[in-house]
Amino acid sequence: MIKIIRNAKVYSPEEKGIKDILILGDKIAAIEDEIKIDLGGVVEVEEIDGTGKILTPGFIDCHVHILGGGGEGGFKTRTPEIKLTTLTMAGVTTVVGTLGTDGICRDINALLAKARGLEEEGVSTYIYTGAYQIPTPTLTGDIMKDIMAIDKVIGTGEIALSDHRSSQPTFEEFLRLAANVRVAGMLSGKAGIINIHMGDGKSNLDYLNRAVDETEIPITQFLPTHSGRNPELFEETIKYMKRGGYADFTGAEDPDLWEREYGEVRISKALKRIIDEKISLDNFTFTSDGQGSFPMFNDKNEYIGIGIGTSSCLLEAIKECVFRENIPLNIALRGLTTNPARILKFADKGEIKVGKDADINLLDENTLDIDSVFAKGKLMVESKKPIVFGTFEER
Repeated sequence: MIKIIRNAKVYSPEEKGIKDILILGDKIAAIEDEIKIDLGGVVEVEEIDGTGKILTPGFIDCHVHILGGGGEGGFKTRTPEIKLTTLTMAGVTTVVGTLGTDGICRDINALLAKARGLEEEGVSTYIYTGAYQIPTPTLTGDIMKDIMAIDKVIGTGEIALSDHRSSQPTFEEFLRLAANVRVAGMLSGKAGIINIHMGDGKSNLDYLNRAVDETEIPITQFLPTHSGRNPELFEETIKYMKRGGYADFTGAEDPDLWEREYGEVRISKALKRIIDEKISLDNFTFTSDGQGSFPMFNDKNEYIGIGIGTSSCLLEAIKECVFRENIPLNIALRGLTTNPARILKFADKGEIKVGKDADINLLDENTLDIDSVFAKGKLMVESKKPIVFGTFEER
């Protein structure tokens, strides 16, 4: 099928003006002021009117508990597996699955199977091997083998540090893990990223800073997440980013609540600070922690309640960046497009560019609401409604 999206305002994520986009199969084939094509009716050409729409790359959500997560409040608090439309209705066309606190009842084999299932349903998927713990669970019995032998494994995560739920690894244990993941990434041509869950503990980014100061492992091998969890961690993150480090910021369905009750630094404020501090705009990503539990603990680390993450928080964060903090859309979009694509070595993702995968969102020009979503050239959401559903989803 040949598709042409006409008269859309293109953000690649850099603003390109009003363009026509030609899609051949699953790739972007042309980007022009006007595309004229006449195949004499031999091949069907589908035309989509992009007038009044902003066209962006499909979003990359690189920290999602696609298999479900949680369990900190007992077995009944285990969160469910993600559904296809939870992703596509949020504009997410590429997702990276991860385990979390529970690396026992949920394992890498099941995570890989879930990723393959989502790919069959229409979106692009990758996974991290491992979980909170060090030594961390693997599929093959060796973390380097997982990365080198399994196509979808791009690194390890989410390894928990500075958190009462972590395995409290020694620095040497953490360092050995990081070194092995880096080498496996080099040998396989993958990112070899160590995705790190940052908790509320006092040690904050100590292990990461020590690794940079005391070893030859580059700072770009680490991607700490939940970096706006509290003001103290956020300030340490700003210092870390000034050293050249990456940082991932987690969205929230109710950022007002998390800001008020827990001091979390919302994505829009975090990005505004990054810009004001003149930190590299290449070094931040936004993720949802989708399907992960958001357990709440009191000052004695006793469980008091739980919520659940969803990818829909990402577009809301982009809207806040633009409408609340007056951040240009092209900058805000980097956190969900070019930055994760480059950091995670997704060569065909993250840009509206000839030859790239046809992962495309059409947003309302005034509200930035999702109108249509294409994943690898296939229309998944049309006129704000899903038209492709997961195998077991209700129509």
